[in-house]
Amino acid sequence: MAENEQKVVIDGTEYALSSLSQEAKAQITNLRVVENEIAQLKARLAIATTAKIAYQHALKNALPVDTH
Repeated sequence: MAENEQKVVIDGTEYALSSLSQEAKAQITNLRVVENEIAQLKARLAIATTAKIAYQHALKNALPVDTH
């Protein structure tokens, strides 16, 4: 393995990217794409959760005050 060769660690074992089959490289690409999608979904969920909290606060402020 050359010093500057790209490597990937899978289940604790390091592999030279150039030594992997096209199928393995395709699966690595698929994993990277889905990991990126998961990160984007987590960010969207955080935004939605923040909006939900703001709407809950706005609702509480819009409710009539109990004077009992």
